[in-house]
Amino acid sequence: MKKILVVLLLLLGSLWAAAQEADVTVVIETNLGTMKAILYKDTPQHRANFIRLAKQGHYDGTLFYRVIRNFMIQGGSSASRNAVKGQQIGFGKPVTIDAEIRPDHYHKKGALAAPRQPDRVNFFKESDISQFYIVHGKKYTEEEMDLLEKSVNTPIRNAIRRKVYTPEKKALLDSLRKEKKVAEFREIAERIKQDIAFEWELNPDKLYMTDRKKADYVQLGGVYHLDKEYTVFGEVVEGLEVIDKIAKLPTDGSDRPLQDVTIKVKIIEN
Repeated sequence: MKKILVVLLLLLGSLWAAAQEADVTVVIETNLGTMKAILYKDTPQHRANFIRLAKQGHYDGTLFYRVIRNFMIQGGSSASRNAVKGQQIGFGKPVTIDAEIRPDHYHKKGALAAPRQPDRVNFFKESDISQFYIVHGKKYTEEEMDLLEKSVNTPIRNAIRRKVYTPEKKALLDSLRKEKKVAEFREIAERIKQDIAFEWELNPDKLYMTDRKKADYVQLGGVYHLDKEYTVFGEVVEGLEVIDKIAKLPTDGSDRPLQDVTIKVKIIEN
């Protein structure tokens, strides 16, 4: 009997794990077209809470109430439901969860992400999953991406070099060079080089862009300065043109479209 119980528990555990790993598709229907998105498996809190809220109908009937061309379209706030024309819309009732910022999820066009309160009141960058935004963005040139990477990384490299390669160490190396103590010179120089490389690898502020990431920002577009600041937990895989339609709408002084864009969200678990 105990063996049967153990087997059943293991089976249930396997089924639960499989369900967690199952592909999940989000269908976002609007009066300007339909988008399909996938939810990332490695942002499990955002994925689970978005599914929960969507199944509860939390997003249905809300609006894309904040639209900024070449930036993003934001919706899902309960405060936008049944809002009259011209009404300024707030954030509604927030549902905050811990950030799940991953370096391989970035703000390319179509990225599905969670807004949040600013750092001054939200040091840990907690997300408000009661609403969401989808990146519209702009396209960058390869030269712009290279300049961006250099503008961020060069000061960081220089600061690390100053920290590790101190005037005292420079004087020591100069002395060893004059005395032609080659072995000692090489040993210390190599140690300095390794220390600089170690500090660089540990630095969380450096900007590293893979070839894929650069290509996405150049070919698709995006909003690179939001990376590392907000949790991206999915991406639109069908209906990118719908983002364009919404982003092009005329808006009022609060960035609310003059034409309402309604939302209905469905979850398809494969």
